[in-house]
Amino acid sequence: MRKIISLILSVVMVMTVFTACAGEKKVTTDGSTSMSSVIGALSEVFENETGITVAYNATGSSAGISAVMEGRCDIGLSSRSLKAEEIEKGLKETVLAYDGIAIIVNPENVISDLSLENIAKIYTGEITNWSELGGSDAEIVLIGREAGSGTRDGFESITDTKDKCKYRQELTSTGDVITAVASNPNAIGYASAASVKDTVKTVTVDGVEVNEENIKNGAYLVQRPFVLVTKEGSKLSDNAQKFFEFITSSDANEVITKAGVVPAN
Repeated sequence: MRKIISLILSVVMVMTVFTACAGEKKVTTDGSTSMSSVIGALSEVFENETGITVAYNATGSSAGISAVMEGRCDIGLSSRSLKAEEIEKGLKETVLAYDGIAIIVNPENVISDLSLENIAKIYTGEITNWSELGGSDAEIVLIGREAGSGTRDGFESITDTKDKCKYRQELTSTGDVITAVASNPNAIGYASAASVKDTVKTVTVDGVEVNEENIKNGAYLVQRPFVLVTKEGSKLSDNAQKFFEFITSSDANEVITKAGVVPAN
């Protein structure tokens, strides 16, 4: 009799777990670390309104794209446009917003403006000392992102420095770049403008400040898209579809703007 009761209880427990999992309200996203602020803000509003949880795995743009391709998440997050070969594999991009890539230096640095040409020369090693630009007599320490980063891809494409940069450090997140520049008076780096803190200083590029107005009108040259990645012809789950529709609607624009980026809609 005890064996029968034990068996019945075990079956009930399994069925309870199965039912809970089946009824779980969850959306999974994976990818760009630069999109953490905007996705976090959008997820919070969506969860409060619907009760549906949004999980965000900050792995980097390329990893997020792979996660969609392999079916490991609902929506991929990329801070670069999809490449032709990725589109050929059946992926689709939807631009959520536009983000400026801020050029950042340590607050102690007297440099406040750099031309796009000089930024390229700094990162390719043609300019190696801050004194060449009117700064202190100190070697420039180049901080950047790891290979596969959407921020790095955007920066190198815009500055025409792809495969030419002489990085001292290649870091795996936006936050790490900001921390590295904040701790070294001679460092320079690049990071999503939406994520920049007052621990570092942003420089103007060709006299243009990185802000919403200048990103929107195209005056600030170092900018890139924030992209939602899905599979072409593959239907999202009901919960993921609700989240996708919300964040790409005009209702989300205020949240996106407050997160420091420019809505695409």
